[in-house]
Amino acid sequence: MSLEDRILSLLPQKHPFRFVDKILEVNDDTITGEYTFKKDEYFYAGHFEGNPVTPGVILTECCAQVALVCHSIFFLLKEDPEAKNKYIQWFSNSEATFLKPVYPGETVTVSGKKSYFRHGKFKSEVKMVNKAGEVVCRATLSGMGFIEKENID
Repeated sequence: MSLEDRILSLLPQKHPFRFVDKILEVNDDTITGEYTFKKDEYFYAGHFEGNPVTPGVILTECCAQVALVCHSIFFLLKEDPEAKNKYIQWFSNSEATFLKPVYPGETVTVSGKKSYFRHGKFKSEVKMVNKAGEVVCRATLSGMGFIEKENID
């Protein structure tokens, strides 16, 4: 299994709330991933009727799954290549600017550049572009993470 596929196998988010189809590139400083927003995604039904647009909160989640969670899993695997436990990440802060709408059926590429990763806290500068190469959003995201352990009663 490739490193990229291994990262995705440890991603705790699952359908219908997984917004990463593939990891294109990952290293100590950067990560790039891709996602295609399917035309039948659950959130398009009400956002907006007759003119569906991907909600900003979903774009932010897509950015976070690539730039925070997947990149953190990369570092976890560097420490423990045999890691089997799920790595759980949650937001502590997000600052996003949305520049263009993302419509059903569009594929976006998310690139994250690590600002820092220490003591379980990860901060990344993130950019999302569409297939035309147009920037749809930019964000500064940070979160905390931990390795999920089995419950011992």
